[in-house]
Amino acid sequence: MIDKNVVSQIVSQWLEDKEYFLVDVTVSPDDKIVVEIDHAEGVWIDDCVELSRYIEARLSRDEEDYELEVGSAGIGQPFKVLQQYVIHKGREVEVLAADGKKYRGILTDVGDKEFTITVQVKIKPEGSKRPKIVDQLLTFAYNEVKYTKYLISFK
Repeated sequence: MIDKNVVSQIVSQWLEDKEYFLVDVTVSPDDKIVVEIDHAEGVWIDDCVELSRYIEARLSRDEEDYELEVGSAGIGQPFKVLQQYVIHKGREVEVLAADGKKYRGILTDVGDKEFTITVQVKIKPEGSKRPKIVDQLLTFAYNEVKYTKYLISFK
């Protein structure tokens, strides 16, 4: 079986001096290798082809036959690495907290241990007849969420 660490190391070499970053590498028991990369401005197919050829040039099919798939981290898929939070700062995200509650808001701050989203909530100020919509900041530690994902808007 092909070693995931070997593939990750090859990808890391390709990523040097590029604005792309590695999201995930998986190697199945039947040697299907899936490499996910991302970039703040999106992933170009030409770069996926280049990375695929780079990996193939460094792995020997004579030693072990494998299937290779190189692509971008899927839009609407949960974030897997901190850099995905960073590139989506200022955009609308959905967060599923560990307690099962879903939140939808703007990703406003990203740190090493936690992130913050701004959600809109209705509150009824004391003495007011109508509720008012106000912004509320919610901060989550990364281990307090089941997932965070970018929301696609077609407005």
